[in-house]
Amino acid sequence: MNFPKDLKYAKTDEWVKVEGDIATIGISDYAQSQLGDIVYFEFAVEPDEEVKANQTLGSVDSAKATAEVNFPVSGTVLEINESITDDVEVLNQDPYGKGWLVKIKISDPAELAELMDAEAYEAYCESR
Repeated sequence: MNFPKDLKYAKTDEWVKVEGDIATIGISDYAQSQLGDIVYFEFAVEPDEEVKANQTLGSVDSAKATAEVNFPVSGTVLEINESITDDVEVLNQDPYGKGWLVKIKISDPAELAELMDAEAYEAYCESR
């Protein structure tokens, strides 16, 4: 399993890469491995939309299940990775690179303290 150390992780299996006040968000390698082959992703938000932590970002369909993906932090949607809808396999192949989902401008940086570092997330995944 891959747990990049420069990311923060939510208990709902999203990752966050923070650069200044911008957060790039995606689903973790653990999540995609549990889902199996991902066949479809649908976004539930639009650019410029204000979002809250735990709000639905979108839903992912796989051979095994359908799962909601949530925002781990609050902010304003800056960019949606539209290429995901055309090339959904990238979520399985490169969840921390080309498989990013959205970029937001963080509105409450204190929410980042609620997220886990890579070591804590790895332990959390192993405990399930």
